Amino acid sequence: MTHSKFIRIVLVLTLFLIVLFIADLCFGSINLFSLDRSDAMIETILMDIRLPKAITSIIAGSGLALCGLLMQSLFRNPLAGPYVLGVSSGSSLFVAFATILITSVNISGFYFMGKSIVALFSITGAFCVTLIILMVSKKTKSNVTILLVGLMLGQIFGAMQGLVEFVSNAENLKTFILWGMGSVGSTTLKDLGLIAPVYIIAVVLSFFLIKSLNAILLNEQYAQNLGINVNRLRLQIIIITAILVGIITAFCGPIAFVGISVPIASRLFFKTSHHLHQMVFCLLIGACVVLTADIICQLMSNQFVLPINTVTTLIGSPVVIYLLFKSKLNMQ
Repeated sequence: MTHSKFIRIVLVLTLFLIVLFIADLCFGSINLFSLDRSDAMIETILMDIRLPKAITSIIAGSGLALCGLLMQSLFRNPLAGPYVLGVSSGSSLFVAFATILITSVNISGFYFMGKSIVALFSITGAFCVTLIILMVSKKTKSNVTILLVGLMLGQIFGAMQGLVEFVSNAENLKTFILWGMGSVGSTTLKDLGLIAPVYIIAVVLSFFLIKSLNAILLNEQYAQNLGINVNRLRLQIIIITAILVGIITAFCGPIAFVGISVPIASRLFFKTSHHLHQMVFCLLIGACVVLTADIICQLMSNQFVLPINTVTTLIGSPVVIYLLFKSKLNMQ
């Protein structure tokens, strides 16, 4: 892909993202255009609800899409992703543990301490699962085996989370169920003060891996001949992926199919494997996908807001199914 074409695509995607961001701010159960400009409710709705929600949508969508790209590059598997490989499930289980811990030791009133514990537990769960999947990938070269192990790990952690929910009190049970459906509308500007710095650091660090990621596209031996420490690269990818998946899952719940479908769609549409191009495209497309999903969730009804997982699954799963039937996908 030429430099000029790359710039044009980025500009178009950025413009589309800005349009969706503005639409997400303006439309919902209450149309801001229907209110009088002097109405104090406009500022409350905009600053306390919709602005944090729109920014969270961008962070969640772009972060998960970037994680999917990194995992697909790490495992050289076009169907790898945080949700499919059970990383989100591991993160969710540890969030459940953190919620019970916070409730039992009564530190929920200390805002940043409580939120930090949840985020730390979530990142730890994501890191552990990714490490297990990496160990499995060293034992077998079969993409199908790796995917099946990831799916089984997701089922195991899901069952354990169900057990935690079963023994929880009514208040925690309600929290688990609503959180598990996925939502970008529960974050506040104060939450973003914790989420945004972690997200920015992880994304910036991922761009330092571009040269190494391009090298391992061929094979690990070629990358080692170029002087790249492959083991260190694996660890770096695992840490970045765990941080992003963990922080997003902690505040938004598990969001399905963004991490797997966006990188595949990006490669399909733009016909490039260069990781600089793919990272930028995935960040922009992922943000657009979750913003679009959030707008759909808002506009479906004035009485309730759909769980964002429902919409992302409806958007992402057809993409994955379509690509499963394409002969170009090697699933051996």
